[in-house]
Amino acid sequence: MSPREALRVALQAIVANRLRSFLTTLGVVIGVMSVVLLVSIGQGARSEITGAIEGLGSNLLFVLPGDGEFAGPPARSEFTLDDVDALERALPGVGPRVSGQVLGTEPVSSDLERVVTTVYGVSAGHEIVVDRPIARGQGFNGSDVVAARRVAIIGADVAESLFDELDPIGRSVTIGGSRYRVVGVLERVGSSAFGQSPDRDVLVPITAGLRLLSVDNVDTIYVRADSAGSIPDDVALIERVLSQRFEPDDFSVFTQEEIVGVIDTILTILTFFLGAIAGISLLVGGVGVSNIMLVSVSERTREIGLRKALGARTRDVTTQFLLEAVALTGLGGVIGLGLGVGLARVVAATSPVPAEVTTWSVALALGVSTLVGLVFGVLPARRAGRLDPVEALRHD
Repeated sequence: MSPREALRVALQAIVANRLRSFLTTLGVVIGVMSVVLLVSIGQGARSEITGAIEGLGSNLLFVLPGDGEFAGPPARSEFTLDDVDALERALPGVGPRVSGQVLGTEPVSSDLERVVTTVYGVSAGHEIVVDRPIARGQGFNGSDVVAARRVAIIGADVAESLFDELDPIGRSVTIGGSRYRVVGVLERVGSSAFGQSPDRDVLVPITAGLRLLSVDNVDTIYVRADSAGSIPDDVALIERVLSQRFEPDDFSVFTQEEIVGVIDTILTILTFFLGAIAGISLLVGGVGVSNIMLVSVSERTREIGLRKALGARTRDVTTQFLLEAVALTGLGGVIGLGLGVGLARVVAATSPVPAEVTTWSVALALGVSTLVGLVFGVLPARRAGRLDPVEALRHD
């Protein structure tokens, strides 16, 4: 029997038992759908987060507390404003190049509305250092920071929530019980599926932020390199300046590529585990296929005996049943793939959760579903092929 004829016979057997075939493939359908959907969400998260970091500018350096190992708990920051000032003096250039940052969650309210959001204390020129343009108004100047003035730059969503259609520039907001004058509105970035949307940020001068949050230390220091070529020299200079006060394990300097690389590795592992968890249902579906195929062999014992009596070889019968199992899981894989891609697009269109269907996830889902049919169809196929034709014909 040719492979084409064996496949035709296998498909005829599937069509002849439509309901049983559908129930058999259901586990594979759910498994493939889950793999495609969860991997798409993981890939979407990876693209969104790395894209957000890359959007800060390719020349941005991150100075973080600790030795740079992300596996352990976050290191406690010992940075102070003196460290920010020391880096500003050591890194001359046109325009602001260094910005310290401290953050905390505080209620922000106007006469119309109240929201709870993340308040960032930042240095003058922060919007230039991290490439966060101001749509209306102005940023902080040096005197705002020195005097710890109660002025604020608010995100686009905060402006809409607190002032509706009114112009927020010059109006007052209450942050943590203190009145601040709005001097600027940040350019809209867009919603985020992970953490707070950047459009809900509120910025205040770093000195006012330290007082507002009742802290003494700066969480993070950002440094803007003049060019991609100057990054190695800037990193060496930052390390030399901070080494005068800190031990080497007390701080780390990361380039944007290093930060993206670490996050990309973490999210790749997360995506793999999401796919592996969803893949468990594929294994369950494979067990179901194997069980149903064994039942099918038992029910069709006389048919197998008759075929072998008429000249069918053991290899022909084995191939037929193996192709039947592969066809079942392959069909389930195609249906599950369609459902998974459709659900991923619905999730991406109707919720803030990102979902990005990739070619490799599609190929993986179809390949695994076919492999499940091969692996779990071997036992029933071999049992069918080894049946003795005389005993099979006697079977009731």
